[in-house]
Amino acid sequence: MNGLDSTIINTALPAIISDLHGLQLMGWIVAVFLLGTAVTTPLWSKLGEHIGNKAAFQIATLLFVIGSFLEGMSPNIIFLIVARTIMGMGSGGMTSIPYIIYAKLFSDPRKRMKVLGFATASYSATSIIGPLAGGWIVDTWSWHWVFYLNVPIGLLAILIVQIFFKSSQVPDHSQPVDYLGATLMTIGLVTLLTGVEEIGILTTSVVLLLIGVGIAFIIAMFVVEQRVADPIIPSRLFKNKALVIDFVIFMLVWGAFIGFNIYIPMWAQGLLGTTAIIGGATQIPGSFTNFGGSESVPSMRRQLNPNQVIGVGIVMIAIAFAILALVGVKSPYWVLLIAGMFEGFGNGVCFNELQVKVQQDADEEDVPVATSFSFLIRMLSQMFMASIYGVILNHALFTGIKQVHGQVTIKMMNKLSDASAVGQLPKVLLPTMRRILHSGIHEIMVVSLVILIVTEGINYYEQQRQTSLTTKPVNLLSKLTAHRNRVAH
Repeated sequence: MNGLDSTIINTALPAIISDLHGLQLMGWIVAVFLLGTAVTTPLWSKLGEHIGNKAAFQIATLLFVIGSFLEGMSPNIIFLIVARTIMGMGSGGMTSIPYIIYAKLFSDPRKRMKVLGFATASYSATSIIGPLAGGWIVDTWSWHWVFYLNVPIGLLAILIVQIFFKSSQVPDHSQPVDYLGATLMTIGLVTLLTGVEEIGILTTSVVLLLIGVGIAFIIAMFVVEQRVADPIIPSRLFKNKALVIDFVIFMLVWGAFIGFNIYIPMWAQGLLGTTAIIGGATQIPGSFTNFGGSESVPSMRRQLNPNQVIGVGIVMIAIAFAILALVGVKSPYWVLLIAGMFEGFGNGVCFNELQVKVQQDADEEDVPVATSFSFLIRMLSQMFMASIYGVILNHALFTGIKQVHGQVTIKMMNKLSDASAVGQLPKVLLPTMRRILHSGIHEIMVVSLVILIVTEGINYYEQQRQTSLTTKPVNLLSKLTAHRNRVAH
């Protein structure tokens, strides 16, 4: 359902905006879903500890279904945004709790990696189906059915889990719920993410104020967490150096990846003049290779250590961005598909290995919260970098428009990526406009590539650190043995 919704909504969005007259609030349709998911992800893992992961997953799925149904019923754009917030809150648990359950069901990391491969396959398959299904549903029935589709699927999922998943987990009621910490975290994240989401829209002072207030609430949460028995996010997580490096790599990889996800369809439509469907199809090769990358991890682990596997994944994603940073405005469509194949494979490798590594590096009692926090890190990174990339693109567009002395306007640039509207633009100006758009997308590809190079450096440092930690005991033992032999001699 989550994989389907993440792609199907993009296809249905024009019809929704047209019907509900919500062009000015369009950004919030996506933003509130991400906000709801990010804010609730750590809370769901804590609820799973108190009432059991099985029950928490079912409640989260039910909330997702209720939000979907209400979205389908929406009479106006405000109602739809509220309903989508509810849906996002359900998504936070529906997405993260299964990975906590996998850690408990499969203690063998290689078996767990295979299971993660199947989970990746299900997401990838629906990501391929989503754009096609969305277009067909909107054309055949109406956009409302894009959301109604989740209702029977979600209810069936709840029923299947109830019948077949026999959980042995004993809920922990011994510790009181940290309501104050949860409240401070929620306010802090909502304020912080709202500030990030409004970069380039609100004034710089307002954005900085929102981000500052959000950070202040999060700091207050960590101060409060020092004095409670069962904190939402234990500070001990950040004393585990290997785990912190896992989080940093997660954050950087997904911050770079979102640049590909957002701007490659725009590259196809704006620079190559394709339709929206053909532009969306640039994501399909990556969906296939994502599964291949994820499934290859167990076999790679027979020859490589975890950081070496992650290094392979980072290199694959970096190759994708290097290709796009080197090619020009007139590069053929197949280049985007080749880049997508590298990006998808690397993404599958990184997610599978990193998710298992987070669970292995965390103490046993911290596996649930470390897992959910890794999802939160990814969500925060994607939202922050999406805003940064937007600022980079806008700066390049305005700079390019200024250089052509008013021949091109931002309104004309907006039409460039719309296949139905590009015919209204002066043909003589299309090469200039595409050059301006390419300059912005090219800068985004370069920034993403630099982020990945930095990430590879951090990963190499961690690999060397882990190697030194494993060789120190051996060296110490050899020195003690040599000393004992000298004494005996």
